[in-house]
Amino acid sequence: MAHGKRDKAQRMPKKVYERELLRLQAELVKLQEWVRVEGARVVVIFEGRDAAGKGSTIKRVSEYLNPRVARIAALPAPTERERTEWYFQRYIEHLPAAGELVLFDRSWYNRAGVERVMGFCTSREYTRFLHQTPIFERLLVEDGILLRKYWFSVSDNEQENRFRSRLEDPMRRWKLSPMDLESISRWEDYSRAKDEMFVHTDVPEAPWYVVESEDKRSARINMIAHLLSTIPYYEVQRPPLELPPRPPSKGYERTPREMQTHVPDHASTVAGH
Repeated sequence: MAHGKRDKAQRMPKKVYERELLRLQAELVKLQEWVRVEGARVVVIFEGRDAAGKGSTIKRVSEYLNPRVARIAALPAPTERERTEWYFQRYIEHLPAAGELVLFDRSWYNRAGVERVMGFCTSREYTRFLHQTPIFERLLVEDGILLRKYWFSVSDNEQENRFRSRLEDPMRRWKLSPMDLESISRWEDYSRAKDEMFVHTDVPEAPWYVVESEDKRSARINMIAHLLSTIPYYEVQRPPLELPPRPPSKGYERTPREMQTHVPDHASTVAGH
């Protein structure tokens, strides 16, 4: 699309957002228990423009989940050895076993995006990727993996605003890399790469779902609600738990405080106690 043509989305009211987010997160906990009990295998791919809100959405999805059941896969740049492997090989290691849900913070689609645009792969490697990806994903789905792919879409103006906000915020400046800034000058190159990727990999067995992300609150709500709607989970009935009565003391005495090394009471200093 042309630069800056998308209308600025109206921001979802904070109280409405927080209430609905908490409700959806409670449903995600139910989904997690269903995955664990049923031995399901779920893969959720988060892709999209830099600063489109993928990371913050993953954070909200995983906030109340058990990291032993739901884990995040955010792979670094490949090693020299990994560069000589079959391209999908290092991602396969992170696929779920029974009872697991994996959230891919970027995925094998790096080859169709940054590697293609920045020249980190050859034309032959790129063409092979477009050919093999639908085959690879069909194999995953045929084997019973529930695969969901989300593309977070944001306008060039909003992306630049978010970059600028990160640049000015020392707590979030680490999110901004020279590679991110390259995406400003290569906006149309990334757009063409995304369009070509969709042509080859938006297949019935593993379709792409686009998340409009001008408003991050709406994007998170829409993505989570859609994910829940696509999986036939149910609420697992857990046995009731009761705290047992504490048994009477058998004469144990705590170790004297001065015999242990305690961290300084910084909290009292700050609170002025």
